[in-house]
Amino acid sequence: MNIQLIYEDDWLVAVNKAAGLLMHRSWLDKHETRFAMQLTRDLVGCHVFPVHRLDRPTSGVLLFAKSAEVARQLTLVFTERRVEKAYLAMVRGYMPPQGSLDYALSHKLDKIADKFADTEKPPQPAVTHWQSLARVELPFAVSKKHATSRYSLVRLNPETGRKHQLRRHMAHLFHPIVGDTTHGDGRHNAFFRRQFGCERLLLHAHQLSLSHPVTTQPLRLQGELDPAWQSLICEFGWQRALD
Repeated sequence: MNIQLIYEDDWLVAVNKAAGLLMHRSWLDKHETRFAMQLTRDLVGCHVFPVHRLDRPTSGVLLFAKSAEVARQLTLVFTERRVEKAYLAMVRGYMPPQGSLDYALSHKLDKIADKFADTEKPPQPAVTHWQSLARVELPFAVSKKHATSRYSLVRLNPETGRKHQLRRHMAHLFHPIVGDTTHGDGRHNAFFRRQFGCERLLLHAHQLSLSHPVTTQPLRLQGELDPAWQSLICEFGWQRALD
């Protein structure tokens, strides 16, 4: 399935979105017939309202409201940064154990989806924190400069939610996310396709933590990793890093 139910109550529904699934109908792909919003609606049997988004190639936790009023409350929670977001990513190279990047991002427009958007927006503040969870060195010379290739499993915690923020920030740090065809390293993307059969962007929205907008109880939502991710975790012996 393209989505898996993570959580549902009278006001909210959360699903685990598959990589490659669009949020809703879009000019990005006029021929696509399956979308996260419609699949979630069909799964729970009622209309749902999106309160945040995930890029098409990113998998993970996606939260919807069941009413317009709760959607407004949740949108405010996201806008005021009262949500803790944790992503998992596999990046090129060995990243330092932990750190932060405060680097403003210019507004990136899509040629189709943003055809009529304002192009004069100044760069917007963007902050990402990271923690390195595991490393691996593989005996393959993907680059001519090195006899081996190194990769890191990292946890990313964005404070802001700019377009492609995590992908652009990791590229800025010279640790692009594996499988990123826009901001990444094509040689390493091709190596993962060839060596491991991995066709996807290795970025996963792993957890969302927030206070329930109605009950005020703490809510922690977690999306499991898909088979492509799990295969690589086992291949590299990284199971304990996620305990």
